[in-house]
Amino acid sequence: MKNQLFALIGLGLLLATASAYAQTGLVKASIPFSFIVEKTTLPPGNYSLHGLSAGNGRVMTIQSADRKFTKMVLPNSCESKDVANTTRLVFHRYGDQYFLAEVWMEGKDLGQQVARSRFEQEVAMSQPPMNVVVVATLR
Repeated sequence: MKNQLFALIGLGLLLATASAYAQTGLVKASIPFSFIVEKTTLPPGNYSLHGLSAGNGRVMTIQSADRKFTKMVLPNSCESKDVANTTRLVFHRYGDQYFLAEVWMEGKDLGQQVARSRFEQEVAMSQPPMNVVVVATLR
């Protein structure tokens, strides 16, 4: 009986780990413009976005391909009525300033939304945002 209990607990942990790994994902994108994440401006280039579990929340790491730039954010979950047909990053554009707003993975109706920073809120007071979509790949 004791061995069956340990086997059942072990199987449950294995399934939970596999499920968490499947949710983390790795998104790669080539972003042709400078963009702002919270207070940090990142230059144009190739980036990878990793979703990491952190207790009850999630941490998203944005890293340039050359590893010179790394930014960690705590995104909120967002939901769409439709399943995403492509992996994509959504930016809010105000004039020539771009702010990372959302990350969607192909085949999922749940995405990650980056909260508007105080700076973005100030910029948004003078002009409405225009959404710019960058298609990415899921690895």
